[in-house]
Amino acid sequence: MTGVHTVRYSKYIRPISILFDLLVITSLCLYFFCELKLNNLHYILYQTFTWGLIAFFIKFYEVFRFTTPVEIASKLVKQSILFLLVIIAFFPFSKNSIFSGKAIVSFVFLSFVLITIFKVLLFYYLKKYRIITGSNYRNAVIIGYTPEAIRLKQLFEERSDYGYRFLGYFSNKKNHPEILGKIEDLKPFVIEKEVDEIYCSLNELSNDNLKDLVDFADENKKSIKFIPDSKEIFSKNLRIDYYEMFPVLSLKKTILNEPSTKIFKRIFDIFFSLSVIIFLLSWLVPILAILIKLESKGSIFFKQGRPGLDEKEFFCYKFRSMKMNETTEKEASKNDPRVTRIGKFMRKTSIDELPQFLNVMLGDMSVVGPRPHLWSQNKAYGNRIKKYMVRHYVKPGITGLAQVKGFRGEIETDEDMINRIKFDVFYIENWSLLLDLKIIIKTVINIYHGEDKAY
Repeated sequence: MTGVHTVRYSKYIRPISILFDLLVITSLCLYFFCELKLNNLHYILYQTFTWGLIAFFIKFYEVFRFTTPVEIASKLVKQSILFLLVIIAFFPFSKNSIFSGKAIVSFVFLSFVLITIFKVLLFYYLKKYRIITGSNYRNAVIIGYTPEAIRLKQLFEERSDYGYRFLGYFSNKKNHPEILGKIEDLKPFVIEKEVDEIYCSLNELSNDNLKDLVDFADENKKSIKFIPDSKEIFSKNLRIDYYEMFPVLSLKKTILNEPSTKIFKRIFDIFFSLSVIIFLLSWLVPILAILIKLESKGSIFFKQGRPGLDEKEFFCYKFRSMKMNETTEKEASKNDPRVTRIGKFMRKTSIDELPQFLNVMLGDMSVVGPRPHLWSQNKAYGNRIKKYMVRHYVKPGITGLAQVKGFRGEIETDEDMINRIKFDVFYIENWSLLLDLKIIIKTVINIYHGEDKAY
């Protein structure tokens, strides 16, 4: 059995489902409500926002390969009832609109008939697709050779529609032909065979083993799940899923992994960035262009490849604050001779970062998130500092929690980078809109007062 994967399309299923649902409700509302004298733009914005809000709270799009049809039906009923209520709530606040119970019920009913048909067809098509073609599978291994672990392996084999390919066991306590090696042999196997999910029988692992495996899974973007027994699990929130009647504990993904949160954060980014571009950059760019050109030859803007979401490269834009040079992968240091006079001012006030709002509009960055590092830093610290690669799970930001806490500018010691990563990971695991707003406000205050390491 090789670890080579066929092309996997499952990552597109959720976005396609969301887009289909929004297309259905938008098209049908225009058809059924055409005579109700609504402001179409206001209503569609309201409808899209409330649809996303309801979906977020009832976890409408959290449908996995092991989700039962009963759970899917329950989500559809909840979404339809709550959506009907928020549609009705719109009309009392809409001047000159005509309320029609028949049009509203017809709209919601037909919308959910089409959405239900699409979801049922997609759900069963994927199950048949996995069985018939052997595609869209996840490679899985189990740590431990216990009765529970053997039951889970049997479940993988019996329920091929779940889409798991079991590769073998790892254990320090037992010997068996199906056991591929000791626990210490697991990591190279996971990388080489492109294992997607690691299932752990907890009575085979010490707390140190568990912590090490959780860190390994974080750094290499692998899912780690636990076969429950009496051992207590530390520090992380857990979600319980059932594969038929078999319970499996999973580390909860952060809220930033939720599709509804991504959409909400993207909408916030677009509106915030548009405001900055229209009300600030529109008049500031010509002024800075003249000042930059007067002091040194070269482009007004500086662009540089940086690692972004999932470590994919994007070009990060800045106002050029240095003389033209060949050392762009070297960080700026105190009294750096490359920095121009206007550049020193821009860097001190962080004005040089403002063109990154264009990166936000392009979808490469977010207003708030971990700052994008140089590629040279990524290579130097990626394997040296625990959880460093976790920062690539989200889009990089123009500002971030580490920056407002004082960890910005030149990296002089490993401790500087460790502190950055600590705050970046805290932000990713504890995101909220309020936290974003606090970081933005703190950034503005820091710009006003000036920062020691802004050079």
